[in-house]
Amino acid sequence: MRNGVRWVAAAGIVLALAGCSANDSGGESAAMPMSADTRQAAPNQGAPSKESTDSAGKAGSDKAPAPAGQPGITDRKLVRTASLELTAPNVADVISQVRVITQGAAGYTGQESTQDKRASVNVIVPSERLDGVLDQLGKLGKQVKREVTATDVTEQMVDVDSRLATQRASVERIRALLAKATSVSEIASVESELTSREAELESLQKRRESLAGSVAMSTISLQVKAETVAAAEEESRSGFFGGLADGWDAFLTFGGGLLTVIGAMAPFLLVFGVPAAALVWWLRKRRRPAEPAMATASDLPSAPPLD
Repeated sequence: MRNGVRWVAAAGIVLALAGCSANDSGGESAAMPMSADTRQAAPNQGAPSKESTDSAGKAGSDKAPAPAGQPGITDRKLVRTASLELTAPNVADVISQVRVITQGAAGYTGQESTQDKRASVNVIVPSERLDGVLDQLGKLGKQVKREVTATDVTEQMVDVDSRLATQRASVERIRALLAKATSVSEIASVESELTSREAELESLQKRRESLAGSVAMSTISLQVKAETVAAAEEESRSGFFGGLADGWDAFLTFGGGLLTVIGAMAPFLLVFGVPAAALVWWLRKRRRPAEPAMATASDLPSAPPLD
C-alpha cells in the first residue's frame, strides 16, 4: 500500500517539473531579442511593397464610375439653341451664304422671312457643329448679339426609357393573356386593354424620338439687318424722341399687362360679381317701402296733454 502511494507521489512530482521546464523555455523564446535578419524582415512585412503602392495609386487616380441611374458629365443630354443678330450691307447676299454654310454642316434652314432691308431665318444643324457654324455665320457681318442656351433633358430621357421598358413588358404580358383567352368576352376585354397599352407605348416612343431629335439637332435663330436700318434705329433711340419712344413702349407694356390682369379677373367677376350686385339691388329695393312708412308715423300730430 505504501509503495503505491510513493509511486503516485513520484509521478506527480515528475509531471510538475516537466510543466515548469516547458514554461521556462517558452518565456526564454519570447524574451529572446530578434536577430539582425529577423529585424530586417519584420519592417518589410508591415510596410506595403512598391508594386502594391503603384497599383493603389493608379487605382486612386482613375475616375470612379458614376452610380447606376445617374449618367456622368459626358453622358448628359443637352438641348442647345442659339440666337444671332448681324448687320450687313446686303441682306440678300448674307442669306445666300447662310444656306451654303448650313448645307455644308449637314443641316437645313427652317422658317424664313426675307425683306429688302431685314431678314430672319432658323438654321438647324447637328449639335456637335453648333459652335463652328456660329463662328462662320458671325463672319458674314457685324455681330450685334450672340446667345447660346442649353437645357438638360437627361432626367427626362432616363424617365422615358424606364417607362418604355415597363410598358413593353406590360404589352407582352397582355399579348400572352390574349393567346390564352378562350371565350369571346375574355378576348374582347383583353384586346381592349391591349389596344390601350399599345397606344400609351406608341406615345412614349414618339416622346422619346422627339427628345432625341432635340438633343441631336440645334436651332439657330438668325436675324440680319441692313447697316442703314441699324444706324437709323440707333439714332431714333437717342435724344428726346428716343426717350418718347421708350416711354411709349413702356406705356404699351404696362397697358398690355393691365389688360391681361383684367382679362384674367373677368370670369370671376361674371361668376361672383353679377349675383352679388343683384343681391344688393334686391335688398335695397326691399328697404325703400319701409322708409315712407316710418316718415308718416313721425309726422302724426302728438296727442294733447291731459289736464
